[in-house]
Amino acid sequence: MADKYKYTLYTYFRSSCSARVRIAALFKGIPLEYKYIHLVKGEQNAAEYTSLNPSESVPTLIVTDAQSGQEVVKIRQSIAILEYFEESRPDLPSLLPPPEDPAARAKVRELVDIVSCDIQPVTNLRVLSFVKPLNVEAKVWQQHFMTLGFKAYERLAKKYSGKYSVGDRLTLADCALAPAIDGALRFGVDVEGEFPRVWEVWENLKAVEAFKQGRWDNQPDTPEELRTKE
Repeated sequence: MADKYKYTLYTYFRSSCSARVRIAALFKGIPLEYKYIHLVKGEQNAAEYTSLNPSESVPTLIVTDAQSGQEVVKIRQSIAILEYFEESRPDLPSLLPPPEDPAARAKVRELVDIVSCDIQPVTNLRVLSFVKPLNVEAKVWQQHFMTLGFKAYERLAKKYSGKYSVGDRLTLADCALAPAIDGALRFGVDVEGEFPRVWEVWENLKAVEAFKQGRWDNQPDTPEELRTKE
């Protein structure tokens, strides 16, 4: 049966925030139509895009009625998009523990916040561009703040994790964690050596189809030289 809604995601292959949404949608079976915003080229600053997203960032999700084309909602932050998927599509596989277990849901959200509040904002392109004139080496900056965040995630994962970040079922925490690890590896953080429990979770996530398909190196806008080689 055709989906009642059309989901359009403005995304960039290297954006960890976009990757969270791609992974969650793939896991749930929500079809996304992609529109690509090249962050390094500054396309997020163009007037056409800032009229959609005043934060000048990705992702942006636009949901429209599939029949009428009327806009249902426009969401401009990744965690809000993930929560929207959970609340608007209870018919699909959930990435949160059931409402009857608020403690487990809080654990998931706690880990999501470590990535989305402590790691990602201070390591994104906007911040790196700002500190560049201060002669701070990007790699040193990234490693410092990523390591701080992963230390916290590791300590909680030792308490919460099973096969995945919280127990043995996939959650929003895993959708946030996997792209963050990709970023950490890119900048030389020794995730395997310093954060062994996080690494175990990561190894399990890499086998999940939604995570493989949603990863940065497997997107239509990923440059050919960076794409996954079969």
